[in-house]
Amino acid sequence: MRTGLLLLAALAALIGPARAAERLDGGAIRRAFEGNTVSGRYTNGGFFTEYHDPDGRALGHNGWQPNRDACWTTRADQVCYYYGPQSERTVHCFTVELNRDLYILRNAGNRQINALASVEPGNPRKHSDHGEAWYCDGLISKAPEIPMTRRRVASR
Repeated sequence: MRTGLLLLAALAALIGPARAAERLDGGAIRRAFEGNTVSGRYTNGGFFTEYHDPDGRALGHNGWQPNRDACWTTRADQVCYYYGPQSERTVHCFTVELNRDLYILRNAGNRQINALASVEPGNPRKHSDHGEAWYCDGLISKAPEIPMTRRRVASR
């Protein structure tokens, strides 16, 4: 039902009175996504829903599988997601436009629309790590379990 409403909202935004979508900078993206749940549909039809934890983890489902080590961060004008262990990591960055309550995510590389989404306050879908905690520190996910006072992120 909610997905249908999201698609109807997208169509209404396209059909309704002309209103330019506002392109968000990294700070605006962070304010909109951090501590909230972003859910929507990819242009290929797949559904995603992710709680954007303030600690950098993206909890939920990315459209293909439940998140087990996903992280999110913002850049100057993009939101980026990191999935998988460091040796196999995939990175996906998007610019974000806002048209009323509809968020339009465009691939940073080719500017094609990747997804349409809405933002729900908080974590109403109760997304969690299901007891398999990971942490995000820059590009690092699933860091070794050592005390924070002894952790070294990287060295040469």
